[in-house]
Amino acid sequence: MGYIMEKEELLSLLNSRDIRICDCRFQLGAPDVGYIEYEKEHITGAVYFDLEKDLSGRVEKHGGRHPLPDLNTLKERLESNGITNDTVLIAYDGGEGSFASRFVWLMSYLGHQKVFVLNGGFRAWKDAGYPLETNQSKYASTEYNIDLNESVLASYKKVKEYTVKRPNDVVLIDSRESKRYQGIEEPIDKKAGHIPGAVNKVWTKVLENGYYKKSEELQLNFTDISRDKEIIVYCGSGVTASPNYIALKEAGFKDVKVYVGSFSDWISYSDNPIE
Repeated sequence: MGYIMEKEELLSLLNSRDIRICDCRFQLGAPDVGYIEYEKEHITGAVYFDLEKDLSGRVEKHGGRHPLPDLNTLKERLESNGITNDTVLIAYDGGEGSFASRFVWLMSYLGHQKVFVLNGGFRAWKDAGYPLETNQSKYASTEYNIDLNESVLASYKKVKEYTVKRPNDVVLIDSRESKRYQGIEEPIDKKAGHIPGAVNKVWTKVLENGYYKKSEELQLNFTDISRDKEIIVYCGSGVTASPNYIALKEAGFKDVKVYVGSFSDWISYSDNPIE
């Protein structure tokens, strides 16, 4: 199953009862901006999911800056928005790709079968002149059953085991900007560098003007990545690793996982090595 939906297809589905459009716009450092933008205007019928309130959990000593949310709380949020296991979910952000992709990956982890990122995001939809509204749609509560898909999640324990004991069994991909990967500069986290053995595949390279590149281009981007090994992608806090996760899947890679805690979790353990 692909994870990308074009705006023309969403337009054709707009009045369907079987879909739910999820607005994931967010701005790091200004957490209220996304919801303010949603209130101002959003795709018709869309409901809002906040990166830090809905798609992430409480920040603690370990777990990174955007740890997994409490799954029971997320379940209630899905149910309050009328989402069932059969609902087709389409997520969008402002066009950055990372916040909507986080939603898509997270719902895949919950075991949801039909979840997509809107290619081009809100900007592409609005530029096309497609329907927007200011009213917030209300939906009857439903029941949602979580069936965790552990195959898309890499725990800290797994990453630690591979890097220390079995480094040749996995490909570890760092999705951050090259200067952060190299440890030349680190504007966010307390330490600079990367997890030992990781290769650098900057997440923005899989996108162009807010759109995911075609499958053939994505395959070229990852041409040096082995298809015979398990792949674990990470970033600073588990958000911008998500576009690389989707891009790898679109390029035909089978065994791909996201290390949710990412580098901010790795460095929370003082004895962990850094390259």
